[in-house]
Amino acid sequence: MLIVSPLKLSRSRRFPREIGPLHSRKSFSRTLEPSFLQYITNHLHPSFTTRTIIRLSMAKPKKRIINLSDIFFTLFLLQCQLLHVFAILDPVDFLALQAIRKSLEDMPGSNFFASWDFTSDPCNFAGVYCEGDKVIALNLGDPRAGSPGLTGHLDAAIGKLSSLAELSIVPGRIIGQLPQSLSQLKNLRFLAISRNFISGGIPETLGEVRGLKTLDLSYNQFTGNIPRSIGTLPELANVILCHNKLSGSVPPFLSQTLTRLDLKHNDLSGSLAPDALPPTMQYLSLSWNRLTGPVDRLLNRLDQLNYLDLSMNQFNGNIPSRVFSYPITNLQLQRNSFTGPVQPSDQVTITTVDLSYNRLSGEISPMLSSVQNLYLNNNRFMGQVPGSFVDRLLAASIQILYLQHNYLTGMQINPTSEIPLSSSLCLQYNCMVPPIQTPCPLKAGKQKTRPTAQCTEWRG
Repeated sequence: MLIVSPLKLSRSRRFPREIGPLHSRKSFSRTLEPSFLQYITNHLHPSFTTRTIIRLSMAKPKKRIINLSDIFFTLFLLQCQLLHVFAILDPVDFLALQAIRKSLEDMPGSNFFASWDFTSDPCNFAGVYCEGDKVIALNLGDPRAGSPGLTGHLDAAIGKLSSLAELSIVPGRIIGQLPQSLSQLKNLRFLAISRNFISGGIPETLGEVRGLKTLDLSYNQFTGNIPRSIGTLPELANVILCHNKLSGSVPPFLSQTLTRLDLKHNDLSGSLAPDALPPTMQYLSLSWNRLTGPVDRLLNRLDQLNYLDLSMNQFNGNIPSRVFSYPITNLQLQRNSFTGPVQPSDQVTITTVDLSYNRLSGEISPMLSSVQNLYLNNNRFMGQVPGSFVDRLLAASIQILYLQHNYLTGMQINPTSEIPLSSSLCLQYNCMVPPIQTPCPLKAGKQKTRPTAQCTEWRG
């Protein structure tokens, strides 16, 4: 069987490593498909063809005196000839690429597979990257924005690309399940197959790919649980499984390099253990699920967060004050069942804080007056609105201040004051007559004040 290293001289300047013997013309043609034979013939120098190799390998050795200078000169000429020739891809990888090509098609308007001519060097195909005689990266589909993508299904032969470190597929209409054979890709580091129509469960065997760093299966139709084996992967840095139909609980993630976890828009339930996530987390989005239980002990450990979205769940308990000192730019905790007071220990520098539609109580902390977009509506806050809010609102430092549907009893603002056009204030449905008339969102309703019976301190 002919074995010629498929080093692409356009990407590497090393020579092919070895040319193995051909046992017979018959075994050679039986082992390799016609397209691969054509590929070999096309990419060898005319003076060094397959027929020449076969003839050389089948020749009987004769005893004669060997001139070393002749040998070195012959090898030199051979290397010079091969400098202008592409070497041959590993036959296993070659056949795997053929199977992948047969299972996928360009959608109308896409020409991604136009370069996939198997009589030429596969390492020059669009989206195929090689090192030595192996495929190390496969990026399927035109990555340009708006590209129609691919259709078809993923063939199990993809698991034969034993040196593959990166696999990505652009948005398209690929259907079917994720091949179990992906677990054979022991060198895989990056797996991104988002915005297609892949269904079924996420293979438990993905936990065998121990070097995996990024897993992005977002915007598909996956069902079932998140395999616990994925949580045990030691080098995970990014897990993006949002916008699927996953159910069950969130497994603990043991990787101490995990920085991003995005599970929003699924059907996950249950609670999160205090040590379910490592302190390396920087981006955490669990919104639009059915998760329950307290998260204060968990959040107290995640002091490197710069984005936190737990909205649209059923979390309860207190919001820890430490969260407001984290380097977060967007804090989304709305539409849960959080209770108790909100007491930041220092001025909050988070740009957007949304705590609406919870069961938070107590007085509004003046430490929140430095937030540009603050949503405290639909809670149980009471007492006076701190004067620092008025000052910053009139100075246009606050863009959105929604305080409607609480139990607030006053706000010291001159009724003739003009709210800057860039700012929005809503005070209706509290235990006071709004001191200033401002437009409110339609969801706030038409009632200006709460019924007197609901207010313990206010009597009209």
